[in-house]
Amino acid sequence: MSTMVKVGHLAPDFKADAYVAGQFKEVSLKDFQGKWVCLYFYPLDFTFVCPTEIRAFAEKEAEFKELGCQVVACSTDSKFSHKAWFERDLAEVKYPVLADTAHKVSRDYGVLIEEQGIALRGTFLIDPKGTLQWMSVNALGTGRSVDEVVRTLQALKTGELCPAEWKPGKATLK
Repeated sequence: MSTMVKVGHLAPDFKADAYVAGQFKEVSLKDFQGKWVCLYFYPLDFTFVCPTEIRAFAEKEAEFKELGCQVVACSTDSKFSHKAWFERDLAEVKYPVLADTAHKVSRDYGVLIEEQGIALRGTFLIDPKGTLQWMSVNALGTGRSVDEVVRTLQALKTGELCPAEWKPGKATLK
């Protein structure tokens, strides 16, 4: 029996094969200890909404890095499927893409649709100590806003109370 993933609690550890910029590697959450991690799940390779999100994260990868955050993607497809798709259509993606073929990572993060064996569009921000600080889960047909993920990370990193619609440079609540 697994426990439900909760903000303010340790994020579930993961270790999985991954496709990383042309190579296969084993990647774990512990690899990024001391950094923020943006772990996001997408349903399937070779689909319609997924590449729009994957590209959006790739376009913002430098911004995530400037914020001390490692982007990691995950789907239930195999590393071979990732390799075929990314080399054909998404060569600009350099961050790790986990191959969660055993569905453990998706299940641990509460985004697995068991009947279909695919993940919902879950996004998780994990702090440098491994604590889950923010999560959002979208239905299969609705792409997420990567700008909002970046804004939320920026807000979390202030360590202050940030009002609705807060953006960097705006006042926090003291």
